[in-house]
Amino acid sequence: MSAARPDAESHHFLGGNRLQLLESGAEYFPALIAAIDAAIYEVHLEAYIFANDSTGRLVAAALSRAAKRGAAVRVLVDGFGAREFAAGLGAVLEAGGVEVMTYRPEVGQTRLRRHRLRRLHRKLAVVDGNVAFVGGINVLDDLDGGKAESARFDYAVCVEGPLVTRIHDHMRHVWRLVRWARLGHRPPPPAVLPVVPAIRGTTQAALLIRDNLRHRRDIEHAYLRAIYSARREIVIASAYFLPGRRFRKALLAAAKRGVNVKLLLQGRVEYVLQHYATQSLYGRMLAAGVRVFEYEKGFLHAKVAVIDRDWATVGSSNIDPFSLLLTREANVVVRDAAFAGELRASLEAAIEGAAREIRVEDYRRRSWLTQLADAAAYSLVRILIGVTRYGGKQYTD
Repeated sequence: MSAARPDAESHHFLGGNRLQLLESGAEYFPALIAAIDAAIYEVHLEAYIFANDSTGRLVAAALSRAAKRGAAVRVLVDGFGAREFAAGLGAVLEAGGVEVMTYRPEVGQTRLRRHRLRRLHRKLAVVDGNVAFVGGINVLDDLDGGKAESARFDYAVCVEGPLVTRIHDHMRHVWRLVRWARLGHRPPPPAVLPVVPAIRGTTQAALLIRDNLRHRRDIEHAYLRAIYSARREIVIASAYFLPGRRFRKALLAAAKRGVNVKLLLQGRVEYVLQHYATQSLYGRMLAAGVRVFEYEKGFLHAKVAVIDRDWATVGSSNIDPFSLLLTREANVVVRDAAFAGELRASLEAAIEGAAREIRVEDYRRRSWLTQLADAAAYSLVRILIGVTRYGGKQYTD
């Protein structure tokens, strides 16, 4: 097989899991806090952002309560996304017995170096070794000062069953790496929990991670395999969408062979460069029959997909160079018609009720200034990726 169509499995599905889809913070945070409040042995949490706002303080209070009960509580945040955490809520948590560490702290950094782009973008939690949370939701207020009807739109999944062990192992591995970098030696691993995840359901699921060693392309390749094998439908929601050449070609090929391809993308301008660079891709997508929808009700933060109504993924990885080439990410992939159907129904409701379809005729009527901005943004992104030397030819051709 050609390199453009990766067919070798880079992940393994485990059966016996029970998964609960959680839509945005309104469902995620009550479930997370309830699990933390039930913890007996350990709480382990990773976040790209851990904000000192009403939601962040609620989660921090639950973590502190768990530590006071005698549970081992560990929190790992990213040094860029949560750069104010250590001096704020992090210090409060440490005073209460929580062990807090920062992945690649930004303190004292004055120059842009390539390694500074390698961030911890994962959003993971494991409680007592038998329940886990995986998704794209940071620890911060979904409303962002706005109204409930315009909350950030995102997903997480609560996992029970054998897959929890795999999630926990990856979290412990990164924790040990950060401790080694911080303390200058490799400490003994944390004690093994007395709880072993039991069979909780019938769902087959796999954990996909992205790092800069053995798992650099696992998430992207899983997407490509599913897209190349799609026969009926592909629905992708991605807050930041700027795929490389192989990914674009796979979507175009799917649409041309009759697959119904729908993209739910960011409609509000959050990061100007990414916004206009993404719009530069619309022309070829629309011409090939891909349907593009921009979410306008609030900020889209989702990173999910459903393919042929039986393959689904929920996680932290966007389809852009930042997620696919640089950062540590984690996605759950599910082979289950019921779960995929639930996620698809949620996405379809968002498309119908909160998004605007970009049609070919509308796209062609854009002003010359907008077209110029799109082209300039995409060219600048290509230059920046070329400077980092991470993207290879798929982003610089």
